[in-house]
Amino acid sequence: MLRILLFFFLMSSAIHAQISGCTDSLAKNYNPYATINDGSCRYESIKIKPILSFKLSDSIKETSGLISFDNLLWTHNDDHDKTIYGLDSLGKIQKKIILDQITNHDWEEITQDSSFIYIGDFGNNANGNRTDLKILKIEKRSFSEEKPVIATISFSYSDQTDFTPKKPNTTNFDCEAFIVSNDSIYLFTKQWQSSKTSIYVLPNQSGNHIARFKESLNTKGLVTGATFLESKKLIVLCGYSKFGRPFLYLLYDFESNNFLSGNKRRIALQLSFHQIEGIATNDGIHYYLTNEALIRKPVLNVAQQIHYFDLSSALSSFLPKSH
Repeated sequence: MLRILLFFFLMSSAIHAQISGCTDSLAKNYNPYATINDGSCRYESIKIKPILSFKLSDSIKETSGLISFDNLLWTHNDDHDKTIYGLDSLGKIQKKIILDQITNHDWEEITQDSSFIYIGDFGNNANGNRTDLKILKIEKRSFSEEKPVIATISFSYSDQTDFTPKKPNTTNFDCEAFIVSNDSIYLFTKQWQSSKTSIYVLPNQSGNHIARFKESLNTKGLVTGATFLESKKLIVLCGYSKFGRPFLYLLYDFESNNFLSGNKRRIALQLSFHQIEGIATNDGIHYYLTNEALIRKPVLNVAQQIHYFDLSSALSSFLPKSH
């Protein structure tokens, strides 16, 4: 009798035990019995083409970041121009807000949380030795009223000790992508030599801070933008390879702010030699991406554009399909 009771106890425990494995039904190694995502999912290579593409105004040939806010898509240029441009879904400029009290040294990204818009003035590809890296933090209400109240978050990298000027496009301390989560800011670097990205974290408050190294990810390309849906545990990075092939890198179903603990998937985009720079989404399924003008005559003559993508094929098992 004791053996029978022990047998049923062990069987009951096994049934209710938590099993680690790949929980994404779209993955090659999906485990239908897994209850805990251990980040081990592997995926088939896919290439996604845009549903629509539109040319942007010549005013934003160097579009370098993108967010969706207040029923418009907001972008900016990455050098000197201090204007933030509000676009409709066709890429037409509907509004302009000038941040005339500050300087655009190298604005490479724009992101947001519920109360603020953030602009990353941290482009560092020229010599890799900038000592004035900063993030501009703008109250959304003041931005909408076209009277922007701006605070400055300055930082340096915890592991950068050599500030000797480097050759252009060789540093690992360049950055074009970041997100905000509660009281922290997370940078995703653009590592020119390794084609990886390193994640750094710093406080979301005014002042001078050290961006602490957190972890690295082999994106096999140069990361140039990020969008974050915190409620859905979803980050999508965009970028392009050294050969100009654009891609997305999806991080989702992670634990807390351990962004690499969940699913990791790289997706190629069916756009040849496009310097993708900005990315935005409202629902996690549909995405807008922008690319800078890329003129290398007679070989390349790519105009600045905005593209619309549907990622249902990659995320339908994780997010309900939106219509």
